[in-house]
Amino acid sequence: MAPILLILLGATEILQADLLPDEKIALLPPVNFTIKVTGLAQVLLHWEPNPDQEQRNVNLEYQVKINAPKEDDYETRITESNCVTILHQGFSASVRTILQNDHSFLASSWVSAEVQAPPGSPGTSAVNLTCTTNTTADNYSHLRPYQVSLHCTWLVGTDAPEDTQYFLYYRYGSWTEECKEYSKDILERNIACWFPRTFIHSRGRDWLVVLVNGSSKHTAIKPFDQLFALHTIDQINPPLNVTAEIEGTRLSIQWEKPVSAFPSHCFDYEVKIHNTRNGYLQIEKMMTNAFISIIDDLSKYDIQVRAAVSSMCREAGLWSEWSQPIYVGNDEQKPLTKWFLFVLMATICLILLILSLICRICHLWTKLFPPIPAPKSNIKDFFVTPNYEKAGSTETETEVISYIEKLGVETLEDSVF
Repeated sequence: MAPILLILLGATEILQADLLPDEKIALLPPVNFTIKVTGLAQVLLHWEPNPDQEQRNVNLEYQVKINAPKEDDYETRITESNCVTILHQGFSASVRTILQNDHSFLASSWVSAEVQAPPGSPGTSAVNLTCTTNTTADNYSHLRPYQVSLHCTWLVGTDAPEDTQYFLYYRYGSWTEECKEYSKDILERNIACWFPRTFIHSRGRDWLVVLVNGSSKHTAIKPFDQLFALHTIDQINPPLNVTAEIEGTRLSIQWEKPVSAFPSHCFDYEVKIHNTRNGYLQIEKMMTNAFISIIDDLSKYDIQVRAAVSSMCREAGLWSEWSQPIYVGNDEQKPLTKWFLFVLMATICLILLILSLICRICHLWTKLFPPIPAPKSNIKDFFVTPNYEKAGSTETETEVISYIEKLGVETLEDSVF
């Protein structure tokens, strides 16, 4: 009997709890709602429960709605909330009491508060604010082996007087720092800032807040602040100690992770292989720090590698610059090729020489190209006449003439060729 009573009692309490929101409970709005600026681009929202609110053993919650500069809303059980947001446009928010379960939703009216936008003339604030971070090794500190630098640039407002001077501050976490190293334009106005060492954590996920305000003798300069997610501005260093070697047609490339607080498994890489002989470009993406490829061993290559933090360790961000190119291979002809060309040329010359000798011995040249008859000459008469006068008899005369004729013809033929 006792167990049955306990079950019935529990069911009754559950039913009452489910029916409670349906009852006409008056929810009253919170009181003393305030918004307080607690740092660069940071506000604290605080309120108190309405003292006249009837509790009736229920857990009240609160709904917070951000109205400006960007709409957002969320729910909380506590009576205060920190918010990171830009403030140069002002800030406003509202809060109300809510009570909800699976069957119904009850809410009070809204109460609101705001932070006014800071004073300043339109068009005088800095514009096009951009920032980048970079990690360097700190060999003198064991507690923080890596340091993060910060570099920011901006442009002068279109309506800012010529005597306007700008000043930059950054906040990361609870630390705020003012710039000490500025770059200036031709009018000596600050347009860039350099922090060689900051309190930014190289693997942190907090927002980086940057504020640029200014001053002028002629008008109030409107401040400008901006939020940066670190993964979107972190300029990763290139990989270190890139090496490459060729064995036959096998190209092997290795490198080390960049200077970074992230461990080795947190990087993606891209390898760029450029064949300088034919201009072919090959880019490969990988997660390891080594790459092997089959190549043409008669070409020369320049090789570069770059890195980015992998999405499994942080949200995807920027690629590093390419590493300095290294060169492997040789686009000159190999000694074997040179010897082949030399032997080929020598063989051709030898064949031509042999053909020339054969043509000379067999009179092929004469047969192919018969001699052109020479013009009639008095040389024959010259040789005949003197010898005719010297000859004493007819027989001798005939022999001499025949001999001279033959000799003259052979001499003439030889002179032609």
